[in-house]
Amino acid sequence: MPIKLMIVDDSKLMRRVISKIFEGSESVQIVGEAEDGKQALELIPQLNPDVITLDINMPVMDGLAALKHIMIRFPRPVVMCSTLTEEGTAVTFDALRFGAVDFIHKPSNQHPESLEAQCQSIMKKIIQAAGVEIGAVRYLRTKSKETAPKLTAEDADFKCNSICAIGASEGGYGALLKIIPQLSAGLSAAFIISLHEVSVHTDAFARYLDEHSAIRVKRAVEGEPIKGGVCYLASREEYVTVHSFYGEYLQISPAPFPEQRGAINMLMFSAAEVMKEQAVGVILSGTGNDGIQGLSEILSKGGSAYIQMPKSALYKEMPESALENCKSAVVLTVQEIPEAFNKRFTS
Repeated sequence: MPIKLMIVDDSKLMRRVISKIFEGSESVQIVGEAEDGKQALELIPQLNPDVITLDINMPVMDGLAALKHIMIRFPRPVVMCSTLTEEGTAVTFDALRFGAVDFIHKPSNQHPESLEAQCQSIMKKIIQAAGVEIGAVRYLRTKSKETAPKLTAEDADFKCNSICAIGASEGGYGALLKIIPQLSAGLSAAFIISLHEVSVHTDAFARYLDEHSAIRVKRAVEGEPIKGGVCYLASREEYVTVHSFYGEYLQISPAPFPEQRGAINMLMFSAAEVMKEQAVGVILSGTGNDGIQGLSEILSKGGSAYIQMPKSALYKEMPESALENCKSAVVLTVQEIPEAFNKRFTS
């Protein structure tokens, strides 16, 4: 059966452009169009689309407001398609936090040489989105710092009893936005994330996560002591490793071949060596097999391993590979992972 796609955009021209991408496709069928969020909400029960593309700037009801309603009333994969949805922007992170599974930039003929590639990317992302389990698609309210428990000066530095090394690549933004903002303040573990993104986007993502999380989120810094209750982010352009000398600290060096993807393995190997049975490894959405050897090493040292349930991941290759090679790992959805961590790491 072809994927039933609904297009929501206030521009009739853009709706026609997106429809044309799937003209003659046996994989995707356009079942309807809407010109604003309100009309979309009226049509969804009638059309029952498998995937929705959603613009952000629209009259009557904008895309982000419509997205929240869709996630609550008719949860299904939504791909944001807007001139505003670019990697590293706050509105893109907002959309993913509200439940969108992916984002694409509207096709543009300003660069005609890349138009074909743009259209192919849109088609690929729609098909990819259709494979995400509906149970993994929902709007999650976050624990902002304003509503988090106030910490005294004495509580500001939590003892680090465990280190949780997390690896993510494609689809990692969405997965992490469902995990990190749901963690409680004051946990006894430190969370170190190796994200296969360039530094500038990782910087923006760290700032956004920190703003919307109860725990402190920051970029990993060379020589910094590792503290419990803090989340550290590293990009694909750097190797971040854990070392111990009168306490654990971070060491960071430029990744010599970032495109070859070895940063997650490096992080997990070091966490296993230093923390032994107190090391925890996590593999989230992504492609390739970076992190699989590192996760196995954590298990061999007596540590614990968690894998995002593949059917809840946008990109299934990395979690599926981890599951195949680490049979004893715990498999959880992105909604279940923070629940497990809050229970495990509460002092």
